[in-house]
Amino acid sequence: MKRPTIADIARRAGVSKGAVSYALNGQPGVSEATRQRIIAIAQEIGFNANSAARALSGASARAVGLTLCRPARILGIEPWFMGLISGFEAELAARSYALTLQVVATPELEVAVYRRWWGERRIDGVIVTDLREQDVRIPVLQQLQLPAVVIGGPGDTGTIAQIWSDDAGAITEAVRYLVALGHRRIARVAGLPDLLHTQARTKALEEVGLKLDVETETVTSDYTGEEGARATRRLLSDATPTRPTAIIYDNDVMAVAGLAVAQEMGLSVPGDLSIVAWDDSPLCSLVHPPLTALTRDIPAYGAMAARELLAAIDGEQLGNVEAGAVHLTPRGSTAPPR
Repeated sequence: MKRPTIADIARRAGVSKGAVSYALNGQPGVSEATRQRIIAIAQEIGFNANSAARALSGASARAVGLTLCRPARILGIEPWFMGLISGFEAELAARSYALTLQVVATPELEVAVYRRWWGERRIDGVIVTDLREQDVRIPVLQQLQLPAVVIGGPGDTGTIAQIWSDDAGAITEAVRYLVALGHRRIARVAGLPDLLHTQARTKALEEVGLKLDVETETVTSDYTGEEGARATRRLLSDATPTRPTAIIYDNDVMAVAGLAVAQEMGLSVPGDLSIVAWDDSPLCSLVHPPLTALTRDIPAYGAMAARELLAAIDGEQLGNVEAGAVHLTPRGSTAPPR
């Protein structure tokens, strides 16, 4: 899809390119009615006046974009994103590329950001996270022909390459470990339910539970400590024999919050309740007892994504890549149930 130019605006408005320049730069020389009509056309076709100099020169922006549809407050406390971004920066800095980050509330707003960045020539490509079923971002990125790499999947991303890890295999390993310890009632505090990796983990938990003949349950949350704590209280408030003896959390922040709730309720970890965190981080080793965790090299994951995106920007054809395997790191938060 061709980026809009001043000539495109002039043709649609029926005026000269000089008149368009006057209108967009707030200079005299056109009537107010013509100015408003030109501005409306510019907005409609995705042109931004700030892109004019870059559009004339055809220069690279030397930047890549990342939008995150997560609560803004989580970015300062979740090690996953910090590790991922450190991996991006390690590769981008070596090529003198900058990372442009914006937090949004919905996938539709992500699409609007992509269109604005593309129209303003702010970025040369984007890294996409949190893949969803029938993801609204994918067709837009393909329409814009904006180089992109998706972290997550596998899923339907058309011609856009994906980097993914085996979420189902990791859940299966964690459950088999807990069952080997003697647990027969295993719960999971999951992340956002519309994300493909959340759905893959949920399906894997159900399947391995059926195969091993153990009770499993998944409750969803938003990755924050507050919601993770609430979900834990709901799971542990029933004192009957059906209460879970082990809980797997979809991130370390919720796992630490769950540990605090269990201790607040007078439960011993790991005597009364075993806890497994996903992903591993320094948080997991700082609490008592230290948390058993599903571990992967998150900075390496981010670095791989950045390398793939830079290759796409250079015009290379990319394929899907499976990142390094997730493995279980046992610590003091898991033991046989009483």
